[in-house]
Amino acid sequence: MVKLKFYYDFLSQPSRTLYIFMKKTEIPFEPKPLNLRQGQHLTENIESLNPFKKVPFIEDKGTVLIESVAILRYLCRTYNVADHWYPQDIKKQALVDQYLEWQHHNTRAHCTEYFRHKALWPLKTGQAANVENVEKLEKKMIENLNLLENIWLKDKPFLCGDEITISDLVAACEVEQPRIAGFDPLVDRPKLTKWITKVQSKFSPFYKEAHQIIEQTADEYKYYASELSKKNS
Repeated sequence: MVKLKFYYDFLSQPSRTLYIFMKKTEIPFEPKPLNLRQGQHLTENIESLNPFKKVPFIEDKGTVLIESVAILRYLCRTYNVADHWYPQDIKKQALVDQYLEWQHHNTRAHCTEYFRHKALWPLKTGQAANVENVEKLEKKMIENLNLLENIWLKDKPFLCGDEITISDLVAACEVEQPRIAGFDPLVDRPKLTKWITKVQSKFSPFYKEAHQIIEQTADEYKYYASELSKKNS
C-alpha cells in the first residue's frame, strides 16, 4: 500500500500539528523531513511538488496539498478518524471552522511574527533584532493571547466546546512558538494553562516528541542572546 508522503520541519508549527495528529489517529505516512534552516525546501525537486517551497505539505494518491488547514480537513474526511476531531454535524463543524479561519490573522500571525523577529531572523543573520519592532509585536501577541484566555476559553474546556478538536491542536502548536524567543505565553493565564495541559495530555507522547525542537532552539537563542550581550557590553 502506497503511504501518504509528509514533508515537514518541526520548527514549523503546522508541521508539528500534522505530525502529531497523524500519529495520534494512526494515519500511516512516509516521513519526509526537510531542514528549513539549511534550505532543503528550496530544491528543484521540492519546487516541482510545491511551487511555494514551504512546509508542511503532503502527497497522497497523486494529490499534493500544500495548506495545513486544508490538509487537516482532508485527513479527517478521507481517513477513519474519530468524529470529534472534525464533527460531521454541520453546526459543530462550523464552530471548528470558525476558529481555523480566525486563527490565520490572529494566533498564528502574532505568535509567528514575534518569534521570527525576536529569535529566528537574528539566529539566521547574526544581527540583533529591532527592539522597538519586537516590543510592538509582543504587545499585539499579548492582546491575542488574552483573547484566547478571556473569550475562546471563557466558559468551556476546549476552544470549540466540551470536546477536543483539530482546532485545539492547531492553536496549541502556535502558542508554543514564542517560547523559543524566551516568552512564556502561560504566565497569568490560568485558563490557557489548564487548556494546553489537557491538549498535551490528549496527544501524548507525540506532542512532546514534536516539540523537543522548541527547547533545543530556545537554548540556541539563549546562547546567541548571551553572546550578543557580552559583545555589546
